[in-house]
Amino acid sequence: MPPRRKLSDLDRGRAIGWLQDGVAARQVAQRLAVAPSVIIRLKQRFHATGRVQERQRSGRPRVTTEREDRFIQRQAMQQRMATANNIRQRLQATTNTVVSGQTIRNRLHNFGLRARRPVRGTTLTAYHRAARRAWCTQHVRWQRQQWAQVLFTDESRFYLEPADGRMRVWRRHGERFAEALFWNDSVLAEAL
Repeated sequence: MPPRRKLSDLDRGRAIGWLQDGVAARQVAQRLAVAPSVIIRLKQRFHATGRVQERQRSGRPRVTTEREDRFIQRQAMQQRMATANNIRQRLQATTNTVVSGQTIRNRLHNFGLRARRPVRGTTLTAYHRAARRAWCTQHVRWQRQQWAQVLFTDESRFYLEPADGRMRVWRRHGERFAEALFWNDSVLAEAL
């Protein structure tokens, strides 16, 4: 879910001006691309306090700026296998902003990125896909007797690096099988 759009002081002033001119709250909300409830709360606050500025918030202020948040997202998208601590170190080296690894993960979660295990396997090239499609279309109408004469061989996968299960990839929903996110560290051996 994208973060909510915040109204600037200028937009708040324009909204109050339109409301005082008799424009309906729903129409003001449409003009400013916000929910009508935002305009209604703004109107109530203006009548109660006479001001359009937001009140001081009680929570802890954000450690990162919007620009730093975009930097974090860009780092994760460019180097999908980078850890949150690696991104944190790059942020600190670039902007001198000290944050925790959890803050990095929170920002990436806000952008819809999650650290997931990469799909292990060999990526299929366009040639592989075309060859598989051609083989399937040739054999789609085979009968049971024809398949009975086929000998399927066994494949074993040997990993070149130890699989400790700690490798993670930053990815969005629906990107599981994106070619750039495969982890290929194995060799296939066929046996008859």
